Amino acid sequence: MLKFILNRLLMALPTIVLVAVTVFILIRFIPGDPAALMLGDMAQPDQIAAMRTELGLDKSMPQQFIIWAGNVLQGDFGRSIVNGEAVLPLVASRFLVSAEIVVVAVFLASLIAVPAGLIAAWRQNSLTDLALVGTATILLSVPTFWLGLLLLLFFGLKLGWLPVLGYVSIGSNIIAGLLYLVLPIMTLVIHEMGVLIRMARASTLEVLRLDYITHARAKGLSEGAVLWRHAFKNAFGPTWTMIGLILGNLLGGIAVIETVFTIPGLGRLMVDSIFARDYPVIQGCLLFVSLSYVLVNLVVDLLYPLFDPRVVAE
Repeated sequence: MLKFILNRLLMALPTIVLVAVTVFILIRFIPGDPAALMLGDMAQPDQIAAMRTELGLDKSMPQQFIIWAGNVLQGDFGRSIVNGEAVLPLVASRFLVSAEIVVVAVFLASLIAVPAGLIAAWRQNSLTDLALVGTATILLSVPTFWLGLLLLLFFGLKLGWLPVLGYVSIGSNIIAGLLYLVLPIMTLVIHEMGVLIRMARASTLEVLRLDYITHARAKGLSEGAVLWRHAFKNAFGPTWTMIGLILGNLLGGIAVIETVFTIPGLGRLMVDSIFARDYPVIQGCLLFVSLSYVLVNLVVDLLYPLFDPRVVAE
């Protein structure tokens, strides 16, 4: 098991280095000069040049990258060009807001969708199967921003059950904080259920065709025992991988939901920083998201043998 963990860690390191280089290079293609943007339209060329020197933008890209990477390894992600705030605490606080929504949404979606996919596979080609697959396809096809607006309109404006826009920290007010998170979480749960139902159904169908399932039935086991004791454990591996991918994707791609519900999360911070040409914050956000994605997939790989007995962690 130790060798398995070390191999996965060694495989993750080149990915992290490649991500860091890619993040640094790509944001340099964002049009606009941060120094000119900070000083305004009335700034003189010598003022802009002095500001570029202060920000280190007058150096070559390799020099800028080496300085930035060295600081990052020491936990210094720089300071925001816009407000001078330290990037790492800012990104971490916004990330926690996004994680509250994403982790709960993925957990609830998995709790509902995995049993639904199992039932759809068990009742293949029946009315139940067609209903579940049709529902999953519709949910998968609906854009999250449109679904969020519909839920906001119905539960927030029409019924008045939930707050429409804004955010309250759970630490400051638990009840109000939970109420503000209901609609964003509900939006993600409904959308991601479509993906997970189809994945759980496909992997379960593959397992149900194997010989040991026929043997289990021949021994006289009930269908419930066959499904939960034999089919589910072997079919959950691919679904577990999909859950990890969804979790990683949502942590970096929740900007649309945060914009719809005006939630001050990481995605919203990234969008605002792009408009402000705030290089240090953009780099911090992208690097934080990328590292989170790599970490989530690493955890999925390490836990995979627990969910699929056919995989041996050597």
